[in-house]
Amino acid sequence: MPEETVLAFDYGLKKIGVALGNTLTRHARPLRILTPSTRKQRFEAIAQLLDEWQPDRVVVGLPLMADGGEQYHSLRCRRFANQLHGRFGVATELVDERGSSVEAQRVLGNHDDDDAMAAAIILQRYFDTLPG
Repeated sequence: MPEETVLAFDYGLKKIGVALGNTLTRHARPLRILTPSTRKQRFEAIAQLLDEWQPDRVVVGLPLMADGGEQYHSLRCRRFANQLHGRFGVATELVDERGSSVEAQRVLGNHDDDDAMAAAIILQRYFDTLPG
C-alpha cells in the first residue's frame, strides 16, 4: 500500500474535530477544531485544510447506536462525507465513531473541547483496520 496522508473529521453541527495522520506511521494526532457559523464557512475552512495538507483520503466518523444501527445523526455524517467527496474529489471513508468522545475525554483527563482528540481516535481506528 502506498503511503497516504489522511485527514479525519468528527462532524458536528457546531464543531468539527480534525485529526491528521499517514498510513506509513499509522499514527493519528489531533489537529484542530473548526467552529464555522455557516455552511459556506465550513467548506471554506475545510478547503484550506485540504489545500494545506493535501490528503489522499479523508475519514469521517459515523455515529451508530450501541447495537450498530444507524441513528438520526448518522444521516448527517453520511451527507457530510458525500459532500467532501463531491466538492473536493477526495476519497472518503466512514468509520464507526461509537465511544470516541468518551475515550477522548479519558485521554484528555477532562471535559474540555474533545472534538479534535475524538477525530484522532476515529482516525486511529481506521489505521488499525488496515492490512499489514
